[in-house]
Amino acid sequence: MNLQSLLCLTFAQVIVMFISISPDSPDDRQIRRIVEMLKAGSVVIIPTDTIYAMICDIYNHKAIDKICRLKEVKLEKSNFSFLFDSLSNISLFTRAFDRNIYKLLNRALPGPYTFILEAGNEVPSIFRAKKKTIGIRIPDHKIVQKIIAELGHPVMSTSLHIEDEIMEYPVDPFEIYELFGKDVDCVVDGGYGNLTGSTIIDCTTGNPEIIREGAGDLAVLG
Repeated sequence: MNLQSLLCLTFAQVIVMFISISPDSPDDRQIRRIVEMLKAGSVVIIPTDTIYAMICDIYNHKAIDKICRLKEVKLEKSNFSFLFDSLSNISLFTRAFDRNIYKLLNRALPGPYTFILEAGNEVPSIFRAKKKTIGIRIPDHKIVQKIIAELGHPVMSTSLHIEDEIMEYPVDPFEIYELFGKDVDCVVDGGYGNLTGSTIIDCTTGNPEIIREGAGDLAVLG
């Protein structure tokens, strides 16, 4: 199978896309195609700077509900994160935070970190619950950043887990397609993923606290 090809395969009468994109120089036409799918309510699997993730448009409730069914979680109790392409519009989805936290975000992002912040007024309507916190990420990955920039707002994201004694996360996009292709609308092949998730840092108390150590240098905390 040509890694640069665009394939359409059918599972149970549902067309599932497999799109190969160069992580170094993503093709704008392919990016726009993915964004149109997201706008239409598709669930898409994409590479990030850590592990592969399942994403959808934060404003499409049908797509969000589909991810909840696939993950077997209730939306109000989920820990889905928002992926951004820059810090410029994070404040639309979080409460105000102090300058030290901003400096930390500016230092660490883009990068393999998830920051837990107090949720802004718009977040509860997205989660349809009194969501008090939100995880935010800016992956250091051109495919992700171009998708979000083209979409114009963040995407909702959750990691891909597999039941495997050796690996917690799948890294081969073709294996990911075999495992999850029948459940989602598109799998984006951006090369092999990593085995380690992001480092999670809780900033809701004003004093950053590491919740999970993953990828990324902890020296970023200063």
